[in-house]
Amino acid sequence: MHEHDDDEDEYEPDEPVDGEPEGSRLASVEIGEDEANQRADQALASLLSGMSRSQVQRLIKEGHVRVATSADAAGEVGSRPLTRTSEMLPAGTVLTVELPEPVASEALPEDIPLDILFEDEHIIVLNKAAGMVVHPAAGHATGTLVNALLHHVKDLSGVGGTMRPGIVHRLDKGTSGVMVVAKSDVAHQELARQFHDREVEKEYVALIWGLVHNGRRIEAPIGRDPHARQKMTTRARRARSAVTRITWALHLPGVSLVRVAIHTGRTHQIRVHLSSIGHPICGDATYGGIPRRIAPHLKALSSLQRPFLHAERLVFTHPTERRRMEFEAPLPEDLNQVLAQLDAAVAKFGYKTLQNP
Repeated sequence: MHEHDDDEDEYEPDEPVDGEPEGSRLASVEIGEDEANQRADQALASLLSGMSRSQVQRLIKEGHVRVATSADAAGEVGSRPLTRTSEMLPAGTVLTVELPEPVASEALPEDIPLDILFEDEHIIVLNKAAGMVVHPAAGHATGTLVNALLHHVKDLSGVGGTMRPGIVHRLDKGTSGVMVVAKSDVAHQELARQFHDREVEKEYVALIWGLVHNGRRIEAPIGRDPHARQKMTTRARRARSAVTRITWALHLPGVSLVRVAIHTGRTHQIRVHLSSIGHPICGDATYGGIPRRIAPHLKALSSLQRPFLHAERLVFTHPTERRRMEFEAPLPEDLNQVLAQLDAAVAKFGYKTLQNP
C-alpha cells in the first residue's frame, strides 16, 4: 500500500455566496454558530465558496468588507468597514463583501479524458477517476480535473475563482466517483446553495476495518489537526459540526463493506469519522487504515493503492429546470478486484462469501 499525502477535501466548503442578484458583485453573509468567535478571515473563508483565506485577508485589507451595525434612532441600519482580519465576530453578525468579478481561469486546458455521465448548458456530472486532483494547487499544477474541464468546456463558470472554475464541491485525490460541476454562474450559485442547505444527497461505498452495524450515526465536529496541518480531527478546539450515517453494511471476518451517507461536507469527513470510532477505511494511510499485520484471508487489501472509498450516488435539483436528478457511478475496477480477491479468499477459509452473505 502507498502513503496518501493529498490534502484535497471530500467536499469544498459548501456555504454559498448569498445576497445580490446575478450581475452584482456584492454578497451578504451571516456569521452562524459554527463561525462564531472565529477570526474574521477564517470565518469568511468558510462562508464564501471558492475563496481562500489569503484572498479574504486581501479583501479585508483593501476595504471590501463591511459589518452591519445596529439601527440608529431613525431606524436606519448602518455599517462599518472591517479593518482587522483577526477580529472575532459573534453569531448573527451580517457582513457585506464586495467580491471581484469572475475572471478567466489561470489554469491551462489539457486534453484529458473524462467519464461524463450527463451534460447540458448549465452542468456536467462526471465520474472522477481515483488519482485525479480536482483543481490546481501546490504540487499539482497540471493534470487536474479543472485542466480537463477547461479543454472540454470553453465557458466554464468563473465564480469559483481563477484556479477553481465551476467547482462546487470536490473529492479527495484518492476518492473516485460522482461529481457535479457548474458550467454557468447561475448554476454555480444555485448548486452552492443546495449544498449549503443540505438539499444534496451524497452516498459513498467504503470498505472499513472491523464490524459496524447498519444505522450507525456518527455526529462529531471536525477541525484542522493542530499537530498535522494536512489532517483533520474530531478533537480540534475549533471545529464545525459534521454528521455521517451508515446506511447499509455487509460483514466479513475482520472488515465491513458499507454505504455511507454524509449530511454535511467537511474536509475528509468520512475518513475522519470512521477512524474516530475505530473503523478506519482500508488503505487509508493518513487515518490509520493500514495495519502492520493483515490476516491471511485479507491479504488482498495489501494491494490497495488508495483508500477504499467511492462516491457512488449523488442526488440534487437541476439548477434551472428544478427537477430532481439522481446519478450513480459503479465501483471502479481496482476496488472490484479487491472485493473479488477477498471473496475467493474468504470462501477458501470457510466463511460466508460476498455473494452469499
